[in-house]
Amino acid sequence: MGFNIAIDGPAGAGKSTIAKRLAKELSFLYVDTGAMYRAMALYFLRSGIDPKDQQAIAQACEGADVSLAYEDGEQCVYLNGENVNGSIRTEQVGNMTSQTSVYPKVREKLLSLQQKLARSGDVIMDGRDIGTCVLPDAQIKIYLTASTATRAKRRYDELVKKGEPADFDQIKADIRARDERDMNREIAPLKQAKDAMLIDSSDLGIEEVVAKIRAIYENYHKTV
Repeated sequence: MGFNIAIDGPAGAGKSTIAKRLAKELSFLYVDTGAMYRAMALYFLRSGIDPKDQQAIAQACEGADVSLAYEDGEQCVYLNGENVNGSIRTEQVGNMTSQTSVYPKVREKLLSLQQKLARSGDVIMDGRDIGTCVLPDAQIKIYLTASTATRAKRRYDELVKKGEPADFDQIKADIRARDERDMNREIAPLKQAKDAMLIDSSDLGIEEVVAKIRAIYENYHKTV
């Protein structure tokens, strides 16, 4: 087993941004599990499947192949051989992801790949249930969060920067609804692992959060 850093937290807390930056600094492999689930959700959307139809979702899993690869230093997510990096970050895909990631077949489809990557080398993995379910033996676990308003503002600014339509109140409502689903789903709900360190990024910049986690990593090596 390699050295594993698990970062969990709600939507918009900055998990992916922080994990990518930290992985680059530490020369770790970054595994964006959220992107993998989003790729599955994109497949369900393209297939016209109702997110409440668990049987149809389970059957559709058989036709979706999700893989990761690096191109010019960037992690690319492939859905049945297609690079879908540019298609999986929409609000529609995000909401479909939250609704369908609760199903056992969707989780089973991706879990083995994620754990295989963690065994093969040093990885930083972020998601909703990494420290609690995917990598319960990770040497370092972080629970990264931020206020609902902060997370909504980050998403709003991101959409505006891209020139896409954005409604702050709707984004805030969507985040609240997503939190409710993620925290109360029957399988692998979002929660802080007992041995995870809590970091609230509401009033912290990216570099400050990265520095905090890097300090935790460096201190770990001083104590073992």
